[in-house]
Amino acid sequence: MAKKSSSGPRGAGKRGQHKPATPAAKARRSFTLANLHPPVGSRKKKVRVGRGIGSKLGKTSGSGDKGQKSRRGYSRRRGFEGGQMPLHRRMPKRGFHNPFGVSYSVVNLEELNVFPAGETVTPELLRAHGFVRRATDPIKVLGDGELTSKLAIHAHAFSASAKEKITKAGGTFEVVA
Repeated sequence: MAKKSSSGPRGAGKRGQHKPATPAAKARRSFTLANLHPPVGSRKKKVRVGRGIGSKLGKTSGSGDKGQKSRRGYSRRRGFEGGQMPLHRRMPKRGFHNPFGVSYSVVNLEELNVFPAGETVTPELLRAHGFVRRATDPIKVLGDGELTSKLAIHAHAFSASAKEKITKAGGTFEVVA
């Protein structure tokens, strides 16, 4: 028996697949209810498992034979090691985490010399200039370096040396709530 010859690429005449648009249709670009269709390749047929030996995924539906993973309703939870004591429970606990601890974003005095004299330095201004990365962290000013200009600094906390150096430079500091 002679083979049937197909007119075009393989699979071009299958049901459910759309023919690519012709060049004339591309030039028109007019859409009506009669010629609406999804782009080629955007619609993919869902694999229906367990529908007989002709479907490639019949009988065991791709789950293999026997064992816990082949049973219905099986889902492995994160960190599960088949009943063995999991690693996160074998490791010893170390240290202490203070749930009420406050972590500050730190700014040193020498970094504030970029502002002109008489400027009011606020937490928003420090975030805008990139001195502080995290927007939610409170800001603490530390006394590292020397302050050369007279500034009014507003922050959530100040170190003792920072307070001393700000007043020595003629500036003021205010604790923001």
